[in-house]
Amino acid sequence: MYIFVSCIFMFFVGMGSFIFISSHLLTMLMLLEFMSVTLLFLLLNFLVGFVCDLSILIYFIIVLVCEAVMGLILLTLFVRCHGSDYFQVSSMVTC
Repeated sequence: MYIFVSCIFMFFVGMGSFIFISSHLLTMLMLLEFMSVTLLFLLLNFLVGFVCDLSILIYFIIVLVCEAVMGLILLTLFVRCHGSDYFQVSSMVTC
């Protein structure tokens, strides 16, 4: 029970940080990964608690990896078009 509550607290801390710290794309991607890993821990605790099949974790990890790769691709494209990952410096329409 303690692990479940701490994972939910970590998720909401990550979500709050994601909302209030939105100046750099890299920090936003790192916070998204933090929230995704927290959801992975929650899913693991839920599946172990109810003695379910753990093969769904593999699918969830595959989705996490695809999300991370897509975020890095977007970061690379953003840096190549605008020169930095700082949102306030560049306009999103110029690329």
